[in-house]
Amino acid sequence: MLKKGSNIPTYQDLLHNEPLAVPESLKLNSLTDLGCSPLDVECYLSRDYYELEKQRLWPRVWQAVCRETEVAEPGDFYSHQIADINVLVVRTEQGCLRAYPNACLHRGRQLKTGSGSSRELKCPYHGFTWNLNGQFRGAPCQWDFPHIDQQSFGLPSLRVETWGGWVFVNQSADAPSLRDHLGEMVDHFKRWEPENTYKAMHLKKVLRCNWKVAHEAFIESYHTVATHPQLLPYTGDANSQYDCFNDYVSRTITPMGVISPHLPGHSEQQAVDQWLRVYGVGEGEDLPELAENVSAREYLGELNIARFSRMYDRELAGVATYSEVLDAILYSVFPNFAPWAGFRPNVTYRFLPWEDRHDMCTMEIMLLLRFPEGERPRDVPEQFVGPDQTLAETAGIDPELARVFDQDFSNLSMVQRGLSSLRDGQVQLANYQEVRIRHFHQTLEKYLSAETFS
Repeated sequence: MLKKGSNIPTYQDLLHNEPLAVPESLKLNSLTDLGCSPLDVECYLSRDYYELEKQRLWPRVWQAVCRETEVAEPGDFYSHQIADINVLVVRTEQGCLRAYPNACLHRGRQLKTGSGSSRELKCPYHGFTWNLNGQFRGAPCQWDFPHIDQQSFGLPSLRVETWGGWVFVNQSADAPSLRDHLGEMVDHFKRWEPENTYKAMHLKKVLRCNWKVAHEAFIESYHTVATHPQLLPYTGDANSQYDCFNDYVSRTITPMGVISPHLPGHSEQQAVDQWLRVYGVGEGEDLPELAENVSAREYLGELNIARFSRMYDRELAGVATYSEVLDAILYSVFPNFAPWAGFRPNVTYRFLPWEDRHDMCTMEIMLLLRFPEGERPRDVPEQFVGPDQTLAETAGIDPELARVFDQDFSNLSMVQRGLSSLRDGQVQLANYQEVRIRHFHQTLEKYLSAETFS
């Protein structure tokens, strides 16, 4: 660990107070010193840098496109934009998943938009048609295309693999398998079964910043003290643990029910009171008085175990640790996919360029919820939030969730603007609390500096 000279209790220290055996994945603390070199602002500001990403990054990395349940039946399709490339995932008549570049081989029109169900892939422009397996089925006035061999005029296939209920696509035949890309994260998540969840919220927010500026705001907790002061009474921001497992996977664990080291003198009672006010648990009731020798983490951990047991109709007492029902356990899969872990309702993030702009992006916020056995709800559709619209004014969003994200978003356009004013053109990073940003850029540079990457 890199917290040299610090007397702040670590996340691993907190695990010693868990009443149950802690999963081995949470006991891991995988980090090496990645140096202290600054970043060049051109990686955020340069159109040429962005074009290099389009050439050497996006075509070679695994991309989470949709949930398996969103393409569950034969004919179901889902289209997804990745920089300047649109991919199309379909479920064939035989029940297999296939993926194609979403373009007609005649004049390039996109075959499908959004999501839906169709028994064929027919171009709306001139009627060129393929079946769900990508085989060419014909076109009007086909006599006028004697140079087209119907047998070889199939849609080019892209690699498709699944994990955790997600459908992933890769445009490269040479990239490592998805299993190798995810590494030990696959075993970490087995306990939490993300495949047995449904998408209860899906926001797509347009932001006025480079996609990396947005992504990096969510792979460190260092910003909490200045950006989210209302969270400090029950958030151990400076107690966070940062892990880098391989080139592709990293993790932050920020303990909750823990008073921030930035609030000396705050009491455990104040931590509980603030948490209950923010989350509205037992709203309208008198705030409870903590029993002697009961910590805020213990009280809130037991409270969430009971809450989530009722919500899922599954007994978590004796199964879930406090960390798994309280803490922000946020993994990132290079380059832009970030699923939360644990038994709590889990958020997943996805970051992508917006309309082929190097200075704008989208951040998608998806909430995955468990459900009682045999009662799987349908996944909700995507809800678009424009660049000038806050989450606070977006219908159906929890007010506290909206407040936290709007606080984050308020920084991002100002970061994009401020980067141009850095006289030396360098971005400085903390050695420990921002190590995941450095880790991300070191992997990114491996892609951009190499003709091939495996």
